[in-house]
Amino acid sequence: MITDLLSTTVLIGILASGIRLATPYLYAAIGETFGQKSGVLNLGVEGQMLLGCFAAFYVAYTTGNLWLGLLAAMFVGALMGLAMAFVTVNLHAQQGISGIGFYLFGLGMSELLFQRLMGTVETVKGFPKIYIPGLSDIPGLGEIFFNQNILVYGAYLLVPLAWFVLNKTTLGLKIRAVGENPDAADSLGVNVARVRYFTIILGGTLSGIAGASLSIALLNVFQQNMTSGLGFIAVALVYFGGWKPVGVLGGALLFSMVNSLQLWIQVLGIPVPSDIAVMMPYVLTILVLVATVSRVRSPSALSKPFERES
Repeated sequence: MITDLLSTTVLIGILASGIRLATPYLYAAIGETFGQKSGVLNLGVEGQMLLGCFAAFYVAYTTGNLWLGLLAAMFVGALMGLAMAFVTVNLHAQQGISGIGFYLFGLGMSELLFQRLMGTVETVKGFPKIYIPGLSDIPGLGEIFFNQNILVYGAYLLVPLAWFVLNKTTLGLKIRAVGENPDAADSLGVNVARVRYFTIILGGTLSGIAGASLSIALLNVFQQNMTSGLGFIAVALVYFGGWKPVGVLGGALLFSMVNSLQLWIQVLGIPVPSDIAVMMPYVLTILVLVATVSRVRSPSALSKPFERES
């Protein structure tokens, strides 16, 4: 049965699924990268994703418009980001604890809204795959890379865009300066609070899109706690990628390929206990953090509140 994994059809299926499953990782982790580069650790990504997930599904289900669903997810994610920014920037709350609070809020609120507004699991017709003339017809490669929906393509285009913003623009320079030495940045006229507000809200917006990619693009369904720790893995990917978009991309692909592999193991009926297969991405998360956390240098002001001297 294990030899079935080596067949061409299955290998193409694993790679195509892996490319697709990396979508929510990329949106959430790139958004978190911006926040952490400015010195803010947001452990509430999972909660933001869950609310974005439900908002996108519910609006798409009730209106029949997927784009309105996506906008709803972005709005909810941005609103959660705004609340997180106020708590951490203005109230100087401990970022780790407040982030867990926002996660629990998102988890509870998404379940409550689901029970009150839906009650039962429903499905929607999500974003369709986009056919690209010529490229989609390439044997093997076409199925893997060029037979995906628009949110998948958007996630991969986000990587070079994020790299360019962080490394080649004045905005990116301000974000990095605030994350490394907010006092020095402030003395040079950079509005530290404004920069952090921007990155946290941006991160929340992208987390909302990450949630939407699950409910109206990949799975086309909403159920309670359907992110299953994906938001926390996204935070870990920022560390794995060394706070660099390209590194985050590598980590996202690694985790999504492992996730795709465990799904195919179950589909093919390979005699591996399903609980062990499901644990594979989470075990990998622990191993990656152990292997990388001591080898990369985080932004110097990460998780440290900034108080401007009068």
